[in-house]
Amino acid sequence: MATSNIDVNEGMDKSLADLVAPWRPKPLQKYCISNTNLIDVVSGTSNSGAYIFIENGIISKVEFSSEKPVAIDEDTFEIIDGTDKYVTPGLIDSHVHIASVAGEADLTKLMLMPKSVILLRIRYTLEAALARGFTTVRDCGGAEGFLKAEILQGTLNGPRLITCGHAISQTGGHGDLRSGALPGSAFDSCSCHFGQVGVIADGVPECYKAAREEFRRGADFIKIMGGGGVASPTDKISNKQYCNDEIKAFVDVANGYHTYVTAHAYTPEAIQNCVKLGVKGIEHGNLLDEPTAELMAEYDCYLTPTLVTYKVMGSDQFGAFLGPENSKKNAEVLYKGIDALKIAQRKNVKICFGSDLLGPLYGYQTQEFCIRGKVQSAQEVLLSATVTPAEMNGLGDKLGQIKPGFIADLLMMKSNPLDDITVLDKPETNLILVMKGGRKY
Repeated sequence: MATSNIDVNEGMDKSLADLVAPWRPKPLQKYCISNTNLIDVVSGTSNSGAYIFIENGIISKVEFSSEKPVAIDEDTFEIIDGTDKYVTPGLIDSHVHIASVAGEADLTKLMLMPKSVILLRIRYTLEAALARGFTTVRDCGGAEGFLKAEILQGTLNGPRLITCGHAISQTGGHGDLRSGALPGSAFDSCSCHFGQVGVIADGVPECYKAAREEFRRGADFIKIMGGGGVASPTDKISNKQYCNDEIKAFVDVANGYHTYVTAHAYTPEAIQNCVKLGVKGIEHGNLLDEPTAELMAEYDCYLTPTLVTYKVMGSDQFGAFLGPENSKKNAEVLYKGIDALKIAQRKNVKICFGSDLLGPLYGYQTQEFCIRGKVQSAQEVLLSATVTPAEMNGLGDKLGQIKPGFIADLLMMKSNPLDDITVLDKPETNLILVMKGGRKY
């Protein structure tokens, strides 16, 4: 029987680009959000009759018409009716741990979750944050550079990531989650398989190397543990962590990359030590006092309180999450956070919005708005979740406001958050549209 020649090109009519990257995002559309109420977070006002034009993922124009609609080319722009709705900038959570995914209700088991399992589950964490209106998050330990790349490519749907890679801790510090019952060498052969939030570095040479390694792998800033913490097993809240020369080493490296260091710290002693050495951000700060707040304001240092995490870990629902010893530490700082927020507000410290929830706790991310609303005005809370964190990360001319030239990160909702900030804790019923980078999600 005669054989036929095989034409290697026969039927080869599928797009090579689609075969190589089937997750490629579709081309950006042009939108006009018509006749809506635009929330100006800087002035704290709601402006009616707004027409917001979005082209190539950027806000190209904002017009107002009180009497008749502006002329819109409906062949060019897809119209999104914003009548009786409210449009705000996309929200920014400045303290998350995206790679701490759900699946366990016990912190110890959560920290031992294999990286392979984390990578399979992380899309649920990312998609849930976006659905709650967070179009940008600053990860303070655990999210590596490849996650940023995959979100940019469209493999994963999630908020824009600003990352530090791993939080850097001294041995026995807040980022050292190894049990004190075993020597460090017991973990050397297996720790790389676990989804770790932190890495260990001791001494100036190791600190230089650890910081540079995080930048090599795509970090945007450096996060260090400047004091004791709630979730760590072998330190006290009162501990001041890292010596001055080590902290200065981190700051010097970050300055060389034209970025900053932020530090986990609770006590006035730990906070003041970090600030004086050039650290530009303080995470948590629950035990902040007035002199320390004044120092932070003088040095232009940002504060990111994370009040909701202590509330949720102190709840009956998650009463077993920490274990007895860590629960005692949680109680030490739980009720101090509100006082610290009041002091920071009074002393004009720049304040960012943060949640710091791990694993299954992350579902309560938006409760931070309710807690903040007890001591801050709605405008102040909105500024902390939009303009202020954008400025902290050098993105003040791109994110945090709805203005021409800014990236089209915005939310459309049923209720005005300037009237009641707690509506942001009800995304399931209040949030109508989430747009990130000019794409509807």
